Amino acid sequence: MSTLVEKADKFVLELFKNELPETFVYHNYIHTQRVVKSTNEIIENSEIGVKDAEILRLAAWLHDTGYTKSIDNHEEESIVIAKQFLNEHNADTDVIEKVTACILATKFNSEPNSFLEEVIRDADSSHFAKKYFEETSEFLRQELRLHNIKEFTTKEWIQENIEMFTQKHKYYTNYALRNWVKKKDENLLKLIEKQKKRKKKNKKEALKAQLKAKYKNESPERGIQTLFRVTLRNHIKLSDIADTKANILLSVNAIIISLALANLIPKLDSVSNQHLLFPSLILVLFSVASIILSIMSTRPNVTTGEFTKEQVQNKEINVLFFGNFHKMPYQEYKWAIQEIIKDKEYVYESLTKDLYFLGIVLNRKYKLLRLTYTVFMIGIIVSVIAFIVAFYYL
Repeated sequence: MSTLVEKADKFVLELFKNELPETFVYHNYIHTQRVVKSTNEIIENSEIGVKDAEILRLAAWLHDTGYTKSIDNHEEESIVIAKQFLNEHNADTDVIEKVTACILATKFNSEPNSFLEEVIRDADSSHFAKKYFEETSEFLRQELRLHNIKEFTTKEWIQENIEMFTQKHKYYTNYALRNWVKKKDENLLKLIEKQKKRKKKNKKEALKAQLKAKYKNESPERGIQTLFRVTLRNHIKLSDIADTKANILLSVNAIIISLALANLIPKLDSVSNQHLLFPSLILVLFSVASIILSIMSTRPNVTTGEFTKEQVQNKEINVLFFGNFHKMPYQEYKWAIQEIIKDKEYVYESLTKDLYFLGIVLNRKYKLLRLTYTVFMIGIIVSVIAFIVAFYYL
């Protein structure tokens, strides 16, 4: 490698490091290195003189320097920078002219006019025939997006690349035609395969969405299931709340009775404490009443746990409730469930019965619970009044 080419390499590296924005994720030093490498590949496999080889290497290093100034007409900006660099290093006029012509030939819509221009043009698009094509393609897509030039979807970008391969791009040099076209065609086939897979996937997703929408529109099943699910869950939560409140009342009243029996009642034998007899009895009696009502609100009902086939066939029994089947053999219960499953209306009827009887149980629980709280409240008030009267008037 000539000294001038080495200086061009260092110049481009410093220029890109200091002046090229980070948004150039494709047109950067790595891309330039790859173009130089591809240029050397063609040079080493073609009959190219030393001077022409130097011209090609210089053009390869300098061809994208214009991106440090502008995206639009960057080739012309690259020519300005290249001329300045080459003049500073006393390059021949012929070298400068050929380097600038090669840089101008990298304009995609132009046609190369010489062999050197064909070489640099092929080297600049060599990534179409490389293993790293997919990576570089994605970097170019993101660069276009970052610079607000155009934002491609994955589908659009695949189509854009296919059009590029089949309609817009071609290789010019004999070396590229012999060695790169095959790999380019392989990359094209990968793109076409991706496009087919995406079309197939999109078709499946569209069909799935269509069927889902049709299912939602034509069948209320989902809404009905949600209705039963939510209502049953709410009933169970309300039952849990009632049981928790009853347990609280049981615990509180049990503590009151324990304290009364341990500390208060034994002292009533004394003549000086006999005035506390009635208040104490009132407190204990109301606590006992609260405990009884709390137990009644949480006490389960015992059911027969049996059913007949006639009851199932006539839809007279709800086999979803454990109290109606806990004594039945498994095979008969399995038969009853299968009978329900056969008839959608029977399923909904069974769920409706379940909800209805759960509601009746809840009604009983909350009525008893309300009565329990009322008795407990009255007992506390009456007991306190009785103790006050006993202390001050008896």
